[in-house]
Amino acid sequence: MGSVLSRNIARMRERRAREEATAPWSERVSDRVTAFAGSMTFVAIHAVAYGTWIAVNVGAVPGVRAFDPSFVMLAMEASVEAIFLSTFVLISQNRMMGTAAKQADLDLQINLLAEHELTRLIGLVDRMARHMGLDPDAHGELDEIKQDVSPEAVLDGLEDAARE
Repeated sequence: MGSVLSRNIARMRERRAREEATAPWSERVSDRVTAFAGSMTFVAIHAVAYGTWIAVNVGAVPGVRAFDPSFVMLAMEASVEAIFLSTFVLISQNRMMGTAAKQADLDLQINLLAEHELTRLIGLVDRMARHMGLDPDAHGELDEIKQDVSPEAVLDGLEDAARE
């Protein structure tokens, strides 16, 4: 791995760690709850808890009296849990969408910068080729690729194509 790539990876890790460390407590809690709720440990705990609840209330456990024979309390508990879990998931998704939007903006800016630099490089190579007496435009595309790409024009084109 090249030194530039290693340095960039290290910088991105440092930035991600810094953002996680400075995130509001609500986001940190939400991420932890969401991570736990998405684990097999969570599934196992629920399988045991709900299985026990059901077994007790259908009379399958000798010596233990049913406390919720109609399962109304179980349904209420599951509904309340679902409300809270869905809220935690939404909070985490909102944070992840914000992070993805930042990354998309970074990608766009880097791509625009690279396109601009390539456009300038093409112009330089064109001038060098002409100075050496070569015809750099054998396919007739050079004038077009020497122009900067307008992000707005690309977005408009994509939107027009999506409408068709």
